[in-house]
Amino acid sequence: MQIGPHRIDPPVILAPMAGVTDKPFRQLCRRLGAGLAVSEMTTSEPRLWGTRKSRLRMDHADEPGPVSVQLAGTDPQVLAHAARHNVAQGAQIIDLNMGCPAKKVCNVAAGSALLQDEELVGRILTAVVAAVEVPVTLKIRTGYSRVARNAVRIARIAEDAGIAAIAVHGRTREDFFTGEAEYDSAAHVKAAVRIPVIVNGDVDSPEKAATVLRATGCDALMLGRPALGRPWIFREVAHFLATGGHLPAPTAGEVREILLGHLAALHAFYGEYLGVRIARKHLGWYCREQPGAPVFRNAVNRAETAVEQLRLTREYLAAA
Repeated sequence: MQIGPHRIDPPVILAPMAGVTDKPFRQLCRRLGAGLAVSEMTTSEPRLWGTRKSRLRMDHADEPGPVSVQLAGTDPQVLAHAARHNVAQGAQIIDLNMGCPAKKVCNVAAGSALLQDEELVGRILTAVVAAVEVPVTLKIRTGYSRVARNAVRIARIAEDAGIAAIAVHGRTREDFFTGEAEYDSAAHVKAAVRIPVIVNGDVDSPEKAATVLRATGCDALMLGRPALGRPWIFREVAHFLATGGHLPAPTAGEVREILLGHLAALHAFYGEYLGVRIARKHLGWYCREQPGAPVFRNAVNRAETAVEQLRLTREYLAAA
């Protein structure tokens, strides 16, 4: 798949997830087969750019390209300014968030709440595309509610504004993450526009990836929650799409290396205090289906130092 000058190969993309797709996780997923990794949602408000959280989210040093940065906001000119700022910080693709269902985002009319105002959507997209020379992409849901699915109209607005690609998550805003994703909306969008379309939602196996791509005709897949605790899913999906065959499951030794490396990267990136705490949720995802997981989580979630967290993890993996 092509996004502007950037070839996305394989066409399997890490979805932006707030509080998850930080630089350590993006780097890990790229190394394990993702063709693109979109950053977690970054605020468009300049007054917040000086905070430690924003500085970390804008850190793209040593990331493999193309670097895709997702922005959230509601004001066209503020978003345009934010896009220019992030390009100056190294962004090679700007992604606009009109898919987040979180109340704290929708309550300020951002994220998927924007889908209710198609005129404002058009003004935002036009302003941001005009503001930067890099490709601008868009992530949406199928609509604000089940009775108001307007993904096709939004996609046509996006194409007319110069958006380079659009990702469609197969739920409405009112669905949040409940129920099963549907893929008919992505298929309708693909049939309605000429720009690349990325399908997103509940693609949790190589077989399902192939089925969804075939059914929708979309150009690429975006994986979010299925990658939590299983970042090697990208290479598994890419291999199946290319060959129709399965890669061997990662060995216990490889999982150990991946997990301990991820923990070390989190500690280094955030510092010990915050890194240990952020790592806890990843440890929960990695071990959720393993024997003894509840006991391990209870112990490791009380660890206060990087050394202790790594020791407990090594001991658990050795006994698993």
